[in-house]
Amino acid sequence: MSSTVQSPKLKVDRQWRSYINGRFQDGKLTRTLLNPASGKALCQVSEASSQQVTEAIKAARAAFDHGPWPRLTALERSQFLHRFANKIEQRAEELATVETLNAGKPLRESRFDVSDAATCLRYYAGLITKPTGQTVDVPAPSITRIVKEPIGVCGQIIPWNYPIQMAAWKLAPALAAGNTCVLKPSEYTPLTALLLAEILDELELPPGTVNIVLGDGPQAGLPLAESGLVDKIAFTGSGRTGRLVAQSALGNLKKVTLELGGKSPMIVFDDFDLETAVDYALYAIFCHAGQVCSAGSRFIVHSRIYDQFVSRFIERSKKIKVGPGLDSETEMGPLVSNEHRNRVLEYIAIGKREGATLASGGETLQGGKYQNGFYLSPTIFTDVHPKMRIVQEEIFGPVAVVEQFTTEQEALELANGTRYGLAGAVFTNDITRAYRAVKALRAGVTWINGFHSCYNECPFGGYKESGWGRECGTYGLDAYTEVKQINVNLDPSPINWFSR
Repeated sequence: MSSTVQSPKLKVDRQWRSYINGRFQDGKLTRTLLNPASGKALCQVSEASSQQVTEAIKAARAAFDHGPWPRLTALERSQFLHRFANKIEQRAEELATVETLNAGKPLRESRFDVSDAATCLRYYAGLITKPTGQTVDVPAPSITRIVKEPIGVCGQIIPWNYPIQMAAWKLAPALAAGNTCVLKPSEYTPLTALLLAEILDELELPPGTVNIVLGDGPQAGLPLAESGLVDKIAFTGSGRTGRLVAQSALGNLKKVTLELGGKSPMIVFDDFDLETAVDYALYAIFCHAGQVCSAGSRFIVHSRIYDQFVSRFIERSKKIKVGPGLDSETEMGPLVSNEHRNRVLEYIAIGKREGATLASGGETLQGGKYQNGFYLSPTIFTDVHPKMRIVQEEIFGPVAVVEQFTTEQEALELANGTRYGLAGAVFTNDITRAYRAVKALRAGVTWINGFHSCYNECPFGGYKESGWGRECGTYGLDAYTEVKQINVNLDPSPINWFSR
C-alpha cells in the first residue's frame, strides 16, 4: 500500500514574499503557484516590483561596501555557514516536502537535494579556512603576494528543477568568499529559497547580505544582469536565456558564470552487462522525469546488442511507477507545469513527423491519481538519425532516443555530434577503451560505468554551448573571487629613474 506524507509543521498556504535588506516585503504582483501533482492551487506568492529589485541590489551593494559580512574572518564566515547547514538539517523534512509540493519531484529525490544543500554549505565552510594565495620569489627588495578577494555584489538566477540545491550551489561559495547576493529563484518554484531566507533571518545574517527577489526573468532577472551595481552574474537555465543574460552583463563587463543545457550521451559497448546498462539508462533519463540538465537523453548502443537493449529498456520503462511525489511508491513524478508538458509533447510530435519510431510512451496520464496533474509517460524513440531535432535539441523531459553504432569512432562521433557538451558516459568492461573513449568525449562531466553522480568537491559545468565556467569544488569558489597582486617594497629609497 502506498502512503502520502503528512507534515504537521507544513504551512504552504501562508505569506510568501521577497526578502530584501533583512525584511520580508509585499510586492505589487501576485502569482498563484500550482501543485504539479494535482494541477490545483498550492499557494500565492507576492512578487517584487522593479523598484524592489533595485532596492535589493542597492542593499547588497551597501552591505558589501560598508557592511560587516565581507570584513569577517574566514573562520567567522565558516562558523556561520555551519550554523546555516545545521538549521537546514533540522528542518530537512519540511524543506523536502515543500520542494516536492512545489517542483513535483518524488520525495526521495527532494530529501537527497536538501541533504546535498547542507553538505554544500559545509564543504565551503571547510574550504575557506584552508591556506590560499601565493607568495612569489621576485627580485629584491620586493616581496609579492597573490591573494583572492570577494568580487562584490553577486546576482544569482536559479532554475525550477533543483530549487534548493541550486540555491546552495550559488549562495554557499559566494558567501564563503565574502560576497553579498541577490538571488532570484524561478517564478515556478521559489518556496524553498524563501524558507532558506527564513533561516538566514533567524540566524541574524546582516541585512542586505542575502536578498531573495521573486518574479519572472524580465521582471526580476534581467535587472540583475543589467545593473551596474552588480559585479557578478551566475545563471543556470536554458541556452536562449543564458545568451540574454550574457549580453545584458556587457554593460559593466561583470563576471559571468553560465550553466546551460545538455543533450548528454551514454555509450554502451557490447561487452558490458546488459541488465546493468539498462538499469543505468533508466536512471539517466527518467530521474526527475528527465528534467535534469545533465540527463542522459541519447543512448548510443553497439549494434550487436541494440535490439536486446531496446527491448529490455522499453519493458522496464513501462514498469516505472509514475505518480504524486508525496506518494511513497512513486518513482517518477509529474512535469513542473502544463506549459512545460506541452513543450515536451510538441517535441514528441516533432519526432514522429521526422520519421522516428515512437517505441514506447509519449502519452499524458489521466484519471485517478493523475487527475489534472502534469504527468507524461516515460518515452522512448528508436530509428533516429543524427540530424533529427529530437536528437539535437534539449527536450528536458522523460524522452529518450536510442541510436546504434558499430565502431568506437562512430560512437564518439555520434556522442560529440551536438552543440552541447555538459555530460556523457561510457559503459564497457575494457578499462583501456573506457578511459580512451571518455577522454574523447567533449563534455565537462563524465562517467565510466555510471551516471548522475556529482559531488560538491568537483567542478560542474560544460563544454561548447553548455555554458561558461564551473560551479562546485575549488573552481566554484574561484568563480566568486578576484585575484589581486600585492607588491611590497622593502627598501623604499630613491630609484633615480629620471635625472634630478
